[in-house]
Amino acid sequence: MSSVANPAGDPTDQGLIGSLERLITGAIGMTARLLVEEGQDGDLTLAQWRCLLIAGEAETGKRVGDIAARIGVSLPSASRLCRRLEQRGLVAAERDERDRRATLVRLTPAGARVRDHLLTRRQETIAALLHERREPLPSDLRKGLEAIAQAFERYR
Repeated sequence: MSSVANPAGDPTDQGLIGSLERLITGAIGMTARLLVEEGQDGDLTLAQWRCLLIAGEAETGKRVGDIAARIGVSLPSASRLCRRLEQRGLVAAERDERDRRATLVRLTPAGARVRDHLLTRRQETIAALLHERREPLPSDLRKGLEAIAQAFERYR
């Protein structure tokens, strides 16, 4: 079996990398489908969904620049994205009192309801997928997935 060295220098199985790639691609596809299925007053894009998740991490909100960096878009693009969400009543934007040049974006109660509903639907979908399996999952899967989740944490 071929392998590639990861940054820590340990060999990583190409089969594992391929499985993780399929898992990530499937999770993104599942999320995109749920955004369309559960959409109200127009569907949310994946970038808008990420904005809702990031803005909801702190009650005081997140700076538009931080949202832009985490989504991987320019500051003007993130500003437009946030304005569209604000027009839909899902986020509120206001000047940062500590730095008047910056804008803070926070979830509105409606935005929190949309986020929570979609997170619940996604968890229900994952549970249903796992329930359909005929074979039991490996007993050490949770430990392995937690290690992988920690490695991916920088991309949240």
